[in-house]
Amino acid sequence: MSTFPLITEMLIKSLEYVVSKRAGEFIRQQSGPDGFSAFVPAPLPPSPPIRLDGELSKQHESAAYAVGRLQGASERLDPARLLYMYIRKEAVLSSQIEGTQSTLSDLLKYENSAIPGTPVDDVEEVSRTVKALLYAIREIEDGSLPLSLRLIRNIHRVLLEDGRRSRRTPGEFRRSQNWLGGNKPGNAIFVPPPTHEILPALDNLEKFLHDEYGSTPILVKAGLIHAQFETIHPFLDGNGRVGRMLISLILVVEGMLAQPFFYISLYFKQNRSDYYDALQRVRTEGDWEGWLRFFFIAVESVAIEATTTADALFDLFSTDRKKVEAFGRASSSALKVFDLLKRRIFVSPTLAADQTQLTWPTALSSLERMVKVGIVKEVTGKKRDRLFVYTRQLEILDNSSTASPATPAASNYAVN
Repeated sequence: MSTFPLITEMLIKSLEYVVSKRAGEFIRQQSGPDGFSAFVPAPLPPSPPIRLDGELSKQHESAAYAVGRLQGASERLDPARLLYMYIRKEAVLSSQIEGTQSTLSDLLKYENSAIPGTPVDDVEEVSRTVKALLYAIREIEDGSLPLSLRLIRNIHRVLLEDGRRSRRTPGEFRRSQNWLGGNKPGNAIFVPPPTHEILPALDNLEKFLHDEYGSTPILVKAGLIHAQFETIHPFLDGNGRVGRMLISLILVVEGMLAQPFFYISLYFKQNRSDYYDALQRVRTEGDWEGWLRFFFIAVESVAIEATTTADALFDLFSTDRKKVEAFGRASSSALKVFDLLKRRIFVSPTLAADQTQLTWPTALSSLERMVKVGIVKEVTGKKRDRLFVYTRQLEILDNSSTASPATPAASNYAVN
């Protein structure tokens, strides 16, 4: 009797065990026609360990180098001004992934109390994403809270405490089953862990984040934590936005970036179908290396784009400052308004006067002078309640924000 079938069966069972041990397992929650299986991820770090060699190692090195260049480029600009814009760009892109229609221009107008024609509910949601990320940065920098489960819950509370999603238990881990895609768990694309498995999985995530299982290369850590958080899906809503914030916050906490000058949502939005497929292969095949390959490419792409943007802004500010300095006696006042425009983009004469301690007529005169030399443009067409935009800066920041629409498969993958 041939032993080949027996050996083959043993190899298949062995492979299934390795995949299950590395990925996790689907656990049946109900029997009968309404039954469904929820996925419980294996703990971090993956076992067997990540194979960071060959082509994956090269991609890791390229991504780390690109992030280093971004940090260097950011040092040429005022960090506060750069952070102001990059956080807003990431917030817009992250919210667009989840269905909002607001643009960077909408958000900036809203923040200047000039919102006619903008989707108010959408732009308020984006504004809360900005608020949540700024809150997290402040807590970490002040030493009030480390990057932890407690901070993650607080971020979620800030994100959802007002507005149309406030009923989705802000700041609390879910106490009911959720799912992605479909109209019920039984026909969903993916069903995250049942409620009793959430806290054990998050406890492991937090310990891994704090290196209790040994040190992990920073980008590898950020990639693993993001994927694991998305798989656990611990909140009823806002998981995607919180999970994407974690990437930037980890890079800051671990010292790769001084501030989160990083809009990873751009790449995820442009490659939405590949993003979901890579995450799903971790769950079904234990393919952590495939996910990290996608993640490293995303990090490198976004870091290069952000570096190009930072360099373009530096050149723009240098060129336009010379134009303002040429105003002669009016240059001193105009430079104060110009500095405000660099960090706000949309500025009204009233805001300019309040922020620069200039008189309202002087602030208006400075803006009108900058209109004449092509730095700003008046966008309302009104004689009162006028609003001026630093057009070229907005174009540079908005240049990479337009992403291809999601494929039909990706569009059916509901994100919450």
